[in-house]
Amino acid sequence: MNKPLEQPALQIKSINHWINGQEVAGSSGRHGEVYDPALGRVSAHVAYANGTEVAQAVAAAQAAFAGWAATPPLRRARVMFKFKELIEENLEALARLISSEHGKVVSDARGEVTRGLEVVEFACGIPHLLKGEYSEQVGTGVDSFSVRQPLGVCAGITPFNFPVMVPMWMFPVALACGNSFVLKPSERDPSASIFLARLLKEAGLPDGVFNVVHGDKEAVDALLHDARVSAISFVGSTPIAEYIYRTGTASGKRVQALGGAKNHLVVMPDADLDQAVDALTGAAYGSAGERCMAISVAVAVGPVADALVERMAQRARGLKIDTGSDERAEMGPLVTRAHLDKVTGYVAKGVEEGAKLVVDGRGVRVPGYEEGFFIGGCLFDGVKPEMTIYREEIFGPVLSVVRVPDFDSAVNLINTHEYANGVSLFTRDGDAAREFTMRVQVGMVGVNVPIPVPMAFHSFGGWKRSLFGDHHIHGSEGVRFYTRMKTVTTRWPTGIRKGAEFVMPTMK
Repeated sequence: MNKPLEQPALQIKSINHWINGQEVAGSSGRHGEVYDPALGRVSAHVAYANGTEVAQAVAAAQAAFAGWAATPPLRRARVMFKFKELIEENLEALARLISSEHGKVVSDARGEVTRGLEVVEFACGIPHLLKGEYSEQVGTGVDSFSVRQPLGVCAGITPFNFPVMVPMWMFPVALACGNSFVLKPSERDPSASIFLARLLKEAGLPDGVFNVVHGDKEAVDALLHDARVSAISFVGSTPIAEYIYRTGTASGKRVQALGGAKNHLVVMPDADLDQAVDALTGAAYGSAGERCMAISVAVAVGPVADALVERMAQRARGLKIDTGSDERAEMGPLVTRAHLDKVTGYVAKGVEEGAKLVVDGRGVRVPGYEEGFFIGGCLFDGVKPEMTIYREEIFGPVLSVVRVPDFDSAVNLINTHEYANGVSLFTRDGDAAREFTMRVQVGMVGVNVPIPVPMAFHSFGGWKRSLFGDHHIHGSEGVRFYTRMKTVTTRWPTGIRKGAEFVMPTMK
């Protein structure tokens, strides 16, 4: 295993903002601590922006917007093509950087970068999607056409669990559409955002078009209240998503705010149980459960429950837990000590409320990394809908099994939950699958697919309290979010003058 004989002293690095094409040291006097999750030690200090520093980033974006918006879409796309090439060249470095601050295994981090890269590839073709419509002779001598134009300065506020993928679900689309951008990444793993900023500059993006400010609620609120920011994209917990949506829209901004999840996977009695167990293991315990699309509830229908729990218990006990840099590891540490305490608190709450803890992952120690933020896979059986571990998003490697008697009960269980991000059904019955996809009230649905994350040319988003706003993220919905339509009606003088008209104009 990847074990040092002794732990060398860590050199604490400084992570700065990126404003107008260069790194800018923080001037607020405030900073946050970034951890190496495997060691449980501080690895960096990240500057926290105040209102003045956020305003500087917004001002740089505003100054750069007009020139970038006037740049032909094909030239903007060529910057995206170059950025794509640079991401591919630096994929391994990005993956290891993610793992060092987040804790996820490097193989998983590579997958994260790849899913972000897919949106860059989509953005390379955006000129086609910016085309409008044209109608000639809508009236005598009158033509009409529509165009999609960029909004202006856009901002993204992104979570710790995907420090590359989620920002890249936002800014490539925004930039390719002609907007400028200010990114406020998670303060828990912020280094990747500066890495991406450097690659964008190398790709030929003009200074000021893309900016990064780090920080906490003070930085977020500064973006929400700055009148120069036209749109805000957010991914995170539901309480914060609702706050972002209400505050941003009250300030006149366009907002897409993606919130929390409690994703279910329904296992029907006729399902291929080996396939279902494989799917559940990866979806529940991959990335230590720190995914908004992680499966945290297995819905066992009828007689399949006992066999499902037995097999899942074997898998949970056998997980290979180690540092993210160990290529043999299946699960790394959680991101911070505070988050580890939160997840273990949920496990204790489940036991207190009467669920059966079949596998207890608490107390895992990795030799040589005893201070790391590790927890093993946890498995509960006999979970009831009123229990806290069923109702709330845990965001850790905790899988709850809920037993239901039949298909209708499974659908009703899912449809009554406040979260509606993703859901999956495992079955061999095409009729059941068709009925499920029609009746289930969830934004993203998988059939024999455990994590139904849409490809870049579709769009990502949940329903109910998993999404605030009208637009899903990336894909054609992303293009619509980052542009607005303008319709132009034209008539050229013919020499015939009719004088002033005081009735509602009609086309003849």
